[in-house]
Amino acid sequence: MKVLFLAVALLSASGLAEDNLAHKQQAINRLLYRVTEPLLSSFTDLKELATTWDPRAHVGHCKDGGAAVGRLMAELEQGQLREKRQWFSLFNPRQREEALMLIHVLLSCKDFHTFKGNAAFFRERMNEGEFVYALYVSVTHSKMTQEVILPPLYEVTPHLFTNSEVIRKAYEAKMLQTPGRFRMTFTGTLKNSEQRVAYFGEDIGMNSHHVHWHMDFPFWWDGEHIDRKGELFFWAHHQLTARFDSERLSNHLPIVDELHWGRPIDEGFAPHTVYKYGGEFPTRPDNLVFEDVAGVARVRDLVEIDERIRDSIARGFVYASNGSAISLRNERGIDILGDIIESSVYSVNEQYYGSLHNQAHRVLGAQSDPLGKFKMPPGVMEHFETATRDPAFFRLHKYMDNIFKEHKDSLPPYSKKDLEYDNVLVTYAEVSELVTFFEDFEFDLTNAFDSTEELEDVPVTAYVSRLNHKPFTFDIFANAKRDDAVTVRIHICPRYDSNGMQIPFDNNRWRCIELDKFWTTVKAGENHIVRKSTESSVTIPDRIPFKTLMQQADEAVANGVDLPHDIARARGCGLPQRLLLPKGTRTGMQFWLFVGMTSGDDGVHDDLLENTHGNTHSNCGIHGLKYPDKRPMGFPFDRRIPDFRNFIVGNFLSTIVMIHHNDTEEL
Repeated sequence: MKVLFLAVALLSASGLAEDNLAHKQQAINRLLYRVTEPLLSSFTDLKELATTWDPRAHVGHCKDGGAAVGRLMAELEQGQLREKRQWFSLFNPRQREEALMLIHVLLSCKDFHTFKGNAAFFRERMNEGEFVYALYVSVTHSKMTQEVILPPLYEVTPHLFTNSEVIRKAYEAKMLQTPGRFRMTFTGTLKNSEQRVAYFGEDIGMNSHHVHWHMDFPFWWDGEHIDRKGELFFWAHHQLTARFDSERLSNHLPIVDELHWGRPIDEGFAPHTVYKYGGEFPTRPDNLVFEDVAGVARVRDLVEIDERIRDSIARGFVYASNGSAISLRNERGIDILGDIIESSVYSVNEQYYGSLHNQAHRVLGAQSDPLGKFKMPPGVMEHFETATRDPAFFRLHKYMDNIFKEHKDSLPPYSKKDLEYDNVLVTYAEVSELVTFFEDFEFDLTNAFDSTEELEDVPVTAYVSRLNHKPFTFDIFANAKRDDAVTVRIHICPRYDSNGMQIPFDNNRWRCIELDKFWTTVKAGENHIVRKSTESSVTIPDRIPFKTLMQQADEAVANGVDLPHDIARARGCGLPQRLLLPKGTRTGMQFWLFVGMTSGDDGVHDDLLENTHGNTHSNCGIHGLKYPDKRPMGFPFDRRIPDFRNFIVGNFLSTIVMIHHNDTEEL
């Protein structure tokens, strides 16, 4: 009896240990380390699980009774899954289906031991790209792994973020067992005006934000309902487009023109990037005329979908799949429209309205080989990791952003009453010096090349120039009639166009960039609110390097201690803190700074005064909860402003600020 009790106690202790954050972090790290190779023999528990685990023997630990396991195992045993060492694209329906099978397996697990066993088993048997995507999404959405910090994707799958020249040099360094540190430059030359803003589209932190946003809000998501998902699709991409316009103005370029299906794609693009397995990313020449893509979509189909959506906006309602009419002329309309345009599974009628965004990505990505004659792999537009590298990404999203604008312009403008909050008078606002600069950033390339356990790793890294800014602080002064909670909204809007002409405010409001939104309290009388740039609800800190994550988790497990619980570091969705400001110019670029205070009742949750919920809710919401702001995203600049006098209210204040760029490096 004593022996039995001891065995149960040891098993219980082991289960508890495996369930703490340190063990979870270590397991996820190791599952993603050198993902194109077998698990290292030093990862003894995972190696054993990969060999001995039988997913069918553990279906009792699955919420669905093993339905997802049964389906994936059947596909595996029948040889239907994509082979290893092949490219993966989420936009490919069959490859997406396979990745989703694994996601459903992992999300059905009731405990982390089952999660880890299934992950180790399928890691060794599935396509690496499918596995990485499935594991990232599953860790993001599983309640068991909410505080696990996912390694930066640019260090897990560096081929998708690194120029081919650097990859080649890294291979040479590895083969010669010589440490290497290589500079990565942006694509193109100064003969191409788009090169001036390549630092933004090719920024690996911004690329990481884009792919993590689509992992947080997958278009295929059929699980627990995600609040205002369609509106978030609109808002996050609207902000990327507005930000890109400000970067262009910072570099004396006109704002980006929208894409037109009936006109050539003016800007070509040479990615200078290769797949680890599967060849080079295709190049697109200048002035390419759109062609139908075999097996994907015809251009005329996209035009027809466009017409159906615009017609519904003009009518003020959309047709549901059952034939009923659903009004768009209300605050929920933008959410319905976002689901339709993307299109996500939340679309009210995908058969009629199609999938404009997703099909457009595929059509653009395949224009170099639309008939599949040359068996070229997917283009950069067919991966969320690489899409923003192509200037056509911003032309595509300006095109869709203008469709959203048609809808927003069909709504009645805000009245003075809609905007007023009579408890507060904002008397003064200032911000410390706004200065941007370029700096070098280094990241690890260990996962870029094949290796063997017989050879020790040599440090091989890439470094690239990236935009940053000096930390700054907002000082906001306001008089309040009574104690109350308030919602504070901070935006900047470019003041002049590329010709030096002041932009009319009704046009300008669509180019405003949200810098922050937060909840605080005011006391009766004079108030001084201080807000640091590092506290912004738009951004996240730099990702923790993969090697650091591994070292921290391994040391914690070895010492029998847990890792600190930091939900803010676990969120991958959010612009890097260093990209909060547009570049500006050396002589100073003028922006309108807008500070608005509205009632704290705009907040959806009761704890917003003390809980930031990961502090990246403006573009990314709060994971698993309702979006925190009751107002439409972009308020108060989301609707037409035919009469600026309505904006002259005591709780709003605007002033002119300058963004200076002090760097002397020529891109």
